[in-house]
Amino acid sequence: MKHFRNVVWVVLMATIACADKSVVKSGDADILSPVPEGAQALSLLGQPLGSTTPSAQPSEKYVEAKKNFEADPSNPDNIIWFGRWTAYSGNHREAIRIYTEGIKKFPTDARFYRHRGHRDITLREFDRAVRDLEKAAELIKGTKDEIEPDGQPNAKNTPISSLHSNIYYHLALAYYLRNDMENALRVSRTGLEISANDDKIVSTMHWLYMILRRLGREDEAKRALDPIRADLNIVENQAYHQLCLFYKGEIDIDKLTGGSLTGSGGDAVTYGLAHWYLYNGHKDEAKRVYKKILGSPGWASFGYIAAEADWVREFPSEPIK
Repeated sequence: MKHFRNVVWVVLMATIACADKSVVKSGDADILSPVPEGAQALSLLGQPLGSTTPSAQPSEKYVEAKKNFEADPSNPDNIIWFGRWTAYSGNHREAIRIYTEGIKKFPTDARFYRHRGHRDITLREFDRAVRDLEKAAELIKGTKDEIEPDGQPNAKNTPISSLHSNIYYHLALAYYLRNDMENALRVSRTGLEISANDDKIVSTMHWLYMILRRLGREDEAKRALDPIRADLNIVENQAYHQLCLFYKGEIDIDKLTGGSLTGSGGDAVTYGLAHWYLYNGHKDEAKRVYKKILGSPGWASFGYIAAEADWVREFPSEPIK
């Protein structure tokens, strides 16, 4: 699984002059929450996130995806990739608009709901994310799973994600961010059952463990970690693997926080540590680590978003700075 890092601060398209141009409505889908001009979203703390002022040339991948889409806008793959590269370029609201148009053309293609649900999460639209991803889960029932190509290939140039696993992963996350832990647990267990490789096992297990700890089911959480070993074949989810080993007591805290992970991987580790402090009753240490995440620019990473959700729930009257 990849979470593209910090690019949200460099928006590559000049197509948005104000937020209203990327507000979307499709069928019974809610309109995106309004944001100040030039912003992509509001943080859960009420701060505008991102900028629509272009400061770099679009990437070659974005230009290629846009060209393919314009040449054949009726091809669902072209729509998907245009939306994906639009989001990778930092324009998540426009990506949602593109996926919404895809849904109108291909209402039974689960991929559009899967990708729109992902970007709903990015924009802190958790209720929309749950609706989109539950719809995606409904559409894939009885269908054969398929590999989901990577936007940015991993070191082995081998995709480790599938359509089904990504739907359940993001749906569980959306429930988690809404603090609906029972549903998050239900969906995470489904995701774990279909995890076809070690990367998917550790990424799903990380959230499953935290959900169980948040529910106060510590013994069950410990037992869940039994399949996690140091010698698992991890291609890209080193952050989640480290965290699972840390939860088992097989990596000490200094090694966990002193690694070379950066960007979304670094946010994942830092969030896992902050949350670990929280559910173990060390609130002052938790606050210190949450502040470290929330002081970084990578507001689109899942670790950052989860830190925001925890902060407003646990420390609602305290400023970040």
